[in-house]
Amino acid sequence: MPVSRLRFESLPHAIFLQRVSGPQGAASLEARLGQGAFLALRLLDLLAADRQPVSDEAFRYQWMATDRFCRELRAAATEGAHVHGIAESAADSHRLGDVRLMAPALFAYAHFLEDELRLEEAVDVLTTLLVVVGSRLSPADTVAARLRFARVHRKLNRFDEAEVAYTEAGDLATAAGDRHSALLSRIGLANSILGRGNLAEARRRLEEVRVDANAAGEQDAEARAEHGIAVALHQMGQAPQAIPHAWRAYELYEDDDSRVRGLTDVGIMLLGLGNHADAERALTEVVRRGAPEVATNAMIELMHCASFRRDRVGFARWRERCAARLDDMPPNILTDFYFKQGIGQARFGHFQKAEELMRRALETAAAHRLHEFEFRIERIVGGLADCEIAMARESQLATEPVVQTAELREVSASLAQLSQ
Repeated sequence: MPVSRLRFESLPHAIFLQRVSGPQGAASLEARLGQGAFLALRLLDLLAADRQPVSDEAFRYQWMATDRFCRELRAAATEGAHVHGIAESAADSHRLGDVRLMAPALFAYAHFLEDELRLEEAVDVLTTLLVVVGSRLSPADTVAARLRFARVHRKLNRFDEAEVAYTEAGDLATAAGDRHSALLSRIGLANSILGRGNLAEARRRLEEVRVDANAAGEQDAEARAEHGIAVALHQMGQAPQAIPHAWRAYELYEDDDSRVRGLTDVGIMLLGLGNHADAERALTEVVRRGAPEVATNAMIELMHCASFRRDRVGFARWRERCAARLDDMPPNILTDFYFKQGIGQARFGHFQKAEELMRRALETAAAHRLHEFEFRIERIVGGLADCEIAMARESQLATEPVVQTAELREVSASLAQLSQ
């Protein structure tokens, strides 16, 4: 729904209570974290501008109960620290009479949930930010909240809601003279169009943003536009044209996390072209430089790369390194690990083992509502019986000459220097 018409459901934050009925049980840490988030956010609701002020005694009673529950979670998990931080921010906001003090904790928790792919919960937290703090947010925070709200909805494939929020954010940013955020809203709209499948229109819009960002000296926005163009071209089946744009994004990004993310896509696109040597250079650099989650993702791609080359030793080595991080993998990466391990086993002719791993990947994807993964896995599982023919064809592709252009040779030369 449009941000301007946001309203709480009859039981606000009930999404967090769904964890209680999860497979780990009501007494698990996961369930208690969900209960803690519910309690902390309900405490914040007492400070909403559109409700009658609560008495100091009533607030203190609810705060003490919430703090007692959430304090136990603080040292148990990263999420526990976020949840307790929200409860503390509510106490500070009530004591000082300033609900804006809640904004940093809510932003941080929403970002954490988004990274963990708990997107429905992230929407709930951002809704709380926009409704409870509302008009008392600073102009910059208002724009940032709407941009993040839009992005999470886009990741949920709720493109109508995303586009309304991106448009609202862009209008507010333009009115405030925030050129960078206005460009980000246009990039977000283009990415939403990309998600709908209109690749040509998305690319056209991103090209316009790239030109405008370059003219305005907005390097970060230009990098994001380049990255988006690369994704659009790659989805259009034009990997040789996409890779130079992804590399240009890598060069333009100013923060390490974004640079590593761009380099990851360069590696994946090169692997798709059959250029496993350059793909391995890029992905090995990501393992060296990336944060744990990004590095794990790159390791999975390197395992995938080794199976593509029919390198049993390399496949086993990367599989073992990935397995050592199994307990720390979020659902999307865990699904991808089982999925690509299954593909690897099929490439080596172990079809029963491949099917077992694919089923495990499918179960993980279904449990966490990763629908795109479910579709991809089901399609491959359904064709495993005919997989030997496809694998024979892929083996032939692995030995065919790699597509090369002048721009791709430049990227290859740059990657060679990067790994020295």
